[in-house]
Amino acid sequence: MSKKFGLGKGLGALIPEDTSEDNLLLNGMQKIDISLIRANNTQPRKSFDEEKIMELSESIKQYGVIQPILITKDDDTHTYTIVAGERRWRAAKLAGIKEVPVIIKELNKKEILEISLIENIQRQDLNPIEEAKAYKNLLEDFKLTQEELSKRVGKSRTAITNCIRLLNLDERVQDYVIDGVLTEGHGRTLLAIENKELQYKISQMIIDDKLSVRETEKLIKSLNRDKEKQRNNKQINNIYYEDIKNKLEELFGTRVVLNSNNDKGKIQIEYYSEEDLQRILDILKL
Repeated sequence: MSKKFGLGKGLGALIPEDTSEDNLLLNGMQKIDISLIRANNTQPRKSFDEEKIMELSESIKQYGVIQPILITKDDDTHTYTIVAGERRWRAAKLAGIKEVPVIIKELNKKEILEISLIENIQRQDLNPIEEAKAYKNLLEDFKLTQEELSKRVGKSRTAITNCIRLLNLDERVQDYVIDGVLTEGHGRTLLAIENKELQYKISQMIIDDKLSVRETEKLIKSLNRDKEKQRNNKQINNIYYEDIKNKLEELFGTRVVLNSNNDKGKIQIEYYSEEDLQRILDILKL
Protein backbone atom coordinates (compact mmCIF):
# COMPACT_ATOMS: atom_id res chain seq x y z
CA MET A 1 0.00 0.00 0.00
CA SER A 2 1.42 3.41 -0.92
CA LYS A 3 2.19 5.77 1.93
CA LYS A 4 0.07 8.91 2.22
CA PHE A 5 1.10 11.90 4.22
CA GLY A 6 0.50 15.51 5.26
CA LEU A 7 -1.20 17.72 2.70
CA GLY A 8 -0.18 15.18 0.08
CA LYS A 9 -2.95 12.78 1.04
CA GLY A 10 -5.46 15.52 0.19
CA LEU A 11 -4.34 16.21 -3.35
CA GLY A 12 -6.46 13.44 -4.78
CA ALA A 13 -9.51 14.84 -2.98
CA LEU A 14 -8.67 18.38 -4.05
CA ILE A 15 -8.19 17.44 -7.70
CA PRO A 16 -10.50 14.56 -8.72
CA GLU A 17 -9.85 13.06 -12.13
CA ASP A 18 -13.43 12.91 -13.45
CA THR A 19 -14.06 16.24 -15.21
CA SER A 20 -17.47 15.51 -16.70
CA GLU A 21 -19.92 18.43 -16.40
CA ASP A 22 -21.94 16.60 -13.71
CA ASN A 23 -18.85 15.78 -11.67
CA LEU A 24 -17.49 19.32 -11.98
CA LEU A 25 -20.68 20.69 -10.48
CA LEU A 26 -20.77 17.96 -7.81
CA ASN A 27 -17.26 18.80 -6.61
CA GLY A 28 -17.75 22.59 -6.77
CA MET A 29 -15.54 22.92 -9.84
CA GLN A 30 -15.96 24.95 -12.98
CA LYS A 31 -14.37 25.88 -16.27
CA ILE A 32 -12.81 29.32 -16.62
CA ASP A 33 -10.99 31.36 -19.27
CA ILE A 34 -7.37 30.18 -19.43
CA SER A 35 -6.20 33.79 -19.89
CA LEU A 36 -7.28 34.56 -16.32
CA ILE A 37 -4.82 32.03 -14.91
CA ARG A 38 -1.18 32.85 -14.24
CA ALA A 39 1.84 30.86 -13.09
CA ASN A 40 2.88 30.80 -9.45
CA ASN A 41 6.14 32.70 -8.81
CA THR A 42 6.82 30.61 -5.70
CA GLN A 43 6.36 27.33 -7.58
CA PRO A 44 9.33 25.11 -6.57
CA ARG A 45 9.64 23.71 -10.06
CA LYS A 46 11.52 26.09 -12.37
CA SER A 47 12.47 23.85 -15.29
CA PHE A 48 9.96 22.13 -17.57
CA ASP A 49 10.65 19.54 -20.26
CA GLU A 50 9.40 21.31 -23.38
CA GLU A 51 9.24 18.05 -25.37
CA LYS A 52 6.95 16.45 -22.78
CA ILE A 53 4.76 19.55 -22.70
CA MET A 54 4.44 19.28 -26.49
CA GLU A 55 3.39 15.64 -26.14
CA LEU A 56 0.83 16.56 -23.47
CA SER A 57 -0.43 19.38 -25.68
CA GLU A 58 -1.13 16.93 -28.50
CA SER A 59 -3.02 14.70 -26.06
CA ILE A 60 -5.05 17.66 -24.80
CA LYS A 61 -5.99 18.59 -28.37
CA GLN A 62 -7.53 15.14 -28.73
CA TYR A 63 -8.95 14.43 -25.26
CA GLY A 64 -9.08 17.79 -23.50
CA VAL A 65 -7.72 18.52 -20.00
CA ILE A 66 -8.54 15.32 -18.09
CA GLN A 67 -7.55 16.52 -14.62
CA PRO A 68 -8.56 19.99 -13.35
CA ILE A 69 -6.02 22.61 -12.30
CA LEU A 70 -5.95 23.68 -8.66
CA ILE A 71 -5.96 27.48 -8.40
CA THR A 72 -6.47 30.25 -5.86
CA LYS A 73 -8.06 33.63 -6.53
CA ASP A 74 -6.09 36.88 -6.40
CA ASP A 75 -8.67 39.43 -5.26
CA ASP A 76 -6.41 42.39 -6.13
CA THR A 77 -6.06 41.55 -9.82
CA HIS A 78 -9.18 39.39 -10.25
CA THR A 79 -7.02 36.65 -11.73
CA TYR A 80 -6.07 33.18 -10.48
CA THR A 81 -2.74 31.70 -9.44
CA ILE A 82 -1.86 28.07 -10.11
CA VAL A 83 -1.30 25.91 -7.03
CA ALA A 84 -1.00 22.57 -8.81
CA GLY A 85 -1.11 21.75 -12.51
CA GLU A 86 1.18 24.29 -14.18
CA ARG A 87 2.38 21.71 -16.71
CA ARG A 88 -1.23 21.04 -17.80
CA TRP A 89 -1.89 24.79 -18.01
CA ARG A 90 1.19 25.32 -20.21
CA ALA A 91 0.19 22.43 -22.49
CA ALA A 92 -3.43 23.63 -22.69
CA LYS A 93 -2.27 27.11 -23.74
CA LEU A 94 -0.03 25.53 -26.36
CA ALA A 95 -2.99 23.48 -27.62
CA GLY A 96 -5.08 26.64 -28.00
CA ILE A 97 -7.62 25.65 -25.34
CA LYS A 98 -9.76 28.63 -24.29
CA GLU A 99 -11.30 27.22 -21.10
CA VAL A 100 -9.90 24.70 -18.62
CA PRO A 101 -11.47 22.79 -15.71
CA VAL A 102 -10.37 24.19 -12.35
CA ILE A 103 -11.01 23.86 -8.68
CA ILE A 104 -10.68 27.09 -6.70
CA LYS A 105 -9.46 27.03 -3.10
CA GLU A 106 -8.78 29.78 -0.58
CA LEU A 107 -5.18 29.18 0.44
CA ASN A 108 -2.48 31.24 2.13
CA LYS A 109 1.07 31.52 0.75
CA LYS A 110 2.41 28.75 2.98
CA GLU A 111 -0.33 26.33 1.94
CA ILE A 112 0.25 27.16 -1.74
CA LEU A 113 3.97 26.41 -1.46
CA GLU A 114 3.34 23.24 0.55
CA ILE A 115 0.85 21.83 -1.94
CA SER A 116 3.04 22.78 -4.93
CA LEU A 117 6.03 21.11 -3.30
CA ILE A 118 4.13 17.97 -2.37
CA GLU A 119 2.57 17.60 -5.82
CA ASN A 120 5.97 17.83 -7.48
CA ILE A 121 7.60 15.45 -5.00
CA GLN A 122 4.86 12.86 -5.52
CA ARG A 123 5.30 13.13 -9.28
CA GLN A 124 9.11 13.26 -8.91
CA ASP A 125 9.13 16.39 -11.07
CA LEU A 126 11.64 18.44 -9.06
CA ASN A 127 15.37 18.31 -9.54
CA PRO A 128 17.36 18.08 -6.24
CA ILE A 129 18.24 21.79 -6.16
CA GLU A 130 14.63 22.90 -6.70
CA GLU A 131 13.58 20.54 -3.92
CA ALA A 132 16.29 21.87 -1.58
CA LYS A 133 15.27 25.49 -2.20
CA ALA A 134 11.62 24.67 -1.53
CA TYR A 135 12.50 22.97 1.77
CA LYS A 136 14.66 25.92 2.80
CA ASN A 137 11.87 28.34 1.90
CA LEU A 138 9.33 26.47 4.05
CA LEU A 139 11.75 26.24 6.98
CA GLU A 140 12.96 29.84 6.91
CA ASP A 141 10.18 31.98 5.43
CA PHE A 142 7.27 30.11 6.98
CA LYS A 143 9.03 29.09 10.22
CA LEU A 144 8.26 25.38 9.91
CA THR A 145 10.33 23.04 12.06
CA GLN A 146 12.12 20.15 10.39
CA GLU A 147 9.80 17.79 12.26
CA GLU A 148 6.72 19.55 10.83
CA LEU A 149 8.20 19.59 7.33
CA SER A 150 9.13 15.91 7.62
CA LYS A 151 5.51 14.98 8.40
CA ARG A 152 4.13 17.14 5.58
CA VAL A 153 6.30 15.74 2.80
CA GLY A 154 6.71 12.19 4.11
CA LYS A 155 10.50 12.29 4.15
CA SER A 156 12.88 11.77 7.06
CA ARG A 157 14.55 14.78 8.71
CA THR A 158 17.92 13.36 7.63
CA ALA A 159 16.82 13.22 3.98
CA ILE A 160 15.59 16.82 4.15
CA THR A 161 18.81 18.01 5.83
CA ASN A 162 20.99 16.24 3.25
CA CYS A 163 18.94 17.72 0.43
CA ILE A 164 19.23 21.29 1.78
CA ARG A 165 23.01 20.88 2.17
CA LEU A 166 23.25 20.75 -1.64
CA LEU A 167 22.74 24.52 -1.59
CA ASN A 168 26.26 24.78 -0.09
CA LEU A 169 27.69 23.66 -3.43
CA ASP A 170 29.28 26.13 -5.82
CA GLU A 171 26.51 27.62 -8.00
CA ARG A 172 28.14 26.21 -11.15
CA VAL A 173 28.05 22.74 -9.59
CA GLN A 174 24.40 23.30 -8.63
CA ASP A 175 23.68 24.05 -12.30
CA TYR A 176 25.26 20.71 -13.26
CA VAL A 177 22.90 18.97 -10.79
CA ILE A 178 19.90 20.93 -12.14
CA ASP A 179 20.78 19.92 -15.70
CA GLY A 180 21.22 16.29 -14.67
CA VAL A 181 24.88 16.27 -15.69
CA LEU A 182 25.75 15.39 -12.08
CA THR A 183 23.57 13.29 -9.79
CA GLU A 184 22.45 14.21 -6.29
CA GLY A 185 24.90 11.57 -5.05
CA HIS A 186 27.78 13.34 -6.81
CA GLY A 187 26.65 16.61 -5.24
CA ARG A 188 26.57 15.19 -1.71
CA THR A 189 30.05 13.70 -2.21
CA LEU A 190 31.45 17.05 -3.38
CA LEU A 191 30.26 18.66 -0.13
CA ALA A 192 33.27 17.03 1.55
CA ILE A 193 35.31 19.79 -0.16
CA GLU A 194 34.91 23.23 1.40
CA ASN A 195 36.70 25.20 -1.33
CA LYS A 196 34.05 25.99 -3.96
CA GLU A 197 36.53 26.57 -6.76
CA LEU A 198 37.95 23.11 -6.09
CA GLN A 199 34.39 21.70 -6.03
CA TYR A 200 33.89 23.10 -9.51
CA LYS A 201 37.19 21.76 -10.86
CA ILE A 202 36.51 18.27 -9.51
CA SER A 203 32.95 18.35 -10.88
CA GLN A 204 34.46 18.94 -14.33
CA MET A 205 36.76 15.95 -13.80
CA ILE A 206 33.73 13.84 -12.85
CA ILE A 207 31.95 14.85 -16.06
CA ASP A 208 34.98 14.51 -18.35
CA ASP A 209 36.01 11.11 -16.95
CA LYS A 210 32.42 9.89 -16.41
CA LEU A 211 33.20 9.04 -12.77
CA SER A 212 30.61 7.17 -10.72
CA VAL A 213 29.66 8.36 -7.22
CA ARG A 214 31.87 5.62 -5.72
CA GLU A 215 34.83 6.65 -7.90
CA THR A 216 34.25 10.27 -6.91
CA GLU A 217 34.31 9.32 -3.23
CA LYS A 218 37.68 7.59 -3.71
CA LEU A 219 39.08 10.61 -5.57
CA ILE A 220 38.04 13.03 -2.84
CA LYS A 221 39.36 10.78 -0.05
CA SER A 222 42.69 10.64 -1.87
CA LEU A 223 42.78 14.43 -2.20
CA ASN A 224 41.92 14.87 1.47
CA ARG A 225 44.70 12.44 2.49
CA ASP A 226 47.22 14.41 0.41
CA LYS A 227 45.99 17.65 1.96
CA GLU A 228 46.34 16.23 5.48
CA LYS A 229 49.85 15.02 4.69
CA GLN A 230 50.85 18.46 3.42
CA ARG A 231 49.40 20.06 6.55
CA ASN A 232 51.35 17.69 8.81
CA ASN A 233 54.58 18.35 6.88
CA LYS A 234 54.00 22.06 7.16
CA GLN A 235 53.52 21.76 10.93
CA ILE A 236 56.77 19.79 11.23
CA ASN A 237 58.60 22.41 9.14
CA ASN A 238 57.16 25.20 11.25
CA ILE A 239 58.48 23.57 14.44
CA TYR A 240 61.91 23.03 12.81
CA TYR A 241 62.24 26.65 11.61
CA GLU A 242 60.95 28.02 14.90
CA ASP A 243 63.71 26.13 16.72
CA ILE A 244 66.39 27.53 14.36
CA LYS A 245 64.97 31.05 14.78
CA ASN A 246 65.14 30.79 18.59
CA LYS A 247 68.73 29.55 18.49
CA LEU A 248 69.83 32.38 16.17
CA GLU A 249 68.13 35.02 18.30
CA GLU A 250 69.85 33.60 21.37
CA LEU A 251 73.20 33.65 19.55
CA PHE A 252 72.93 37.22 18.22
CA GLY A 253 70.88 38.73 21.02
CA THR A 254 68.48 40.38 18.57
CA ARG A 255 65.38 39.66 16.51
CA VAL A 256 65.83 37.18 13.66
CA VAL A 257 63.31 36.58 10.84
CA LEU A 258 63.29 33.37 8.75
CA ASN A 259 61.44 33.44 5.44
CA SER A 260 61.23 30.04 3.79
CA ASN A 261 59.76 29.05 0.44
CA ASN A 262 60.10 25.33 -0.24
CA ASP A 263 63.87 24.70 -0.26
CA LYS A 264 64.81 28.39 -0.52
CA GLY A 265 64.61 31.29 1.91
CA LYS A 266 66.45 34.07 3.67
CA ILE A 267 67.56 35.02 7.18
CA GLN A 268 67.16 38.60 8.40
CA ILE A 269 69.16 39.69 11.44
CA GLU A 270 68.05 43.02 12.85
CA TYR A 271 70.38 45.64 14.35
CA TYR A 272 69.54 49.01 15.89
CA SER A 273 72.78 51.01 15.75
CA GLU A 274 76.29 50.93 14.30
CA GLU A 275 77.58 49.53 17.56
CA ASP A 276 74.90 46.82 17.45
CA LEU A 277 75.91 45.95 13.88
CA GLN A 278 79.58 45.71 14.86
CA ARG A 279 78.64 43.43 17.76
CA ILE A 280 76.89 41.04 15.37
CA LEU A 281 79.84 41.17 12.94
CA ASP A 282 82.18 40.28 15.80
CA ILE A 283 80.04 37.23 16.56
CA LEU A 284 80.31 36.26 12.89
CA LYS A 285 84.06 37.00 13.08
CA LEU A 286 83.84 39.38 10.14
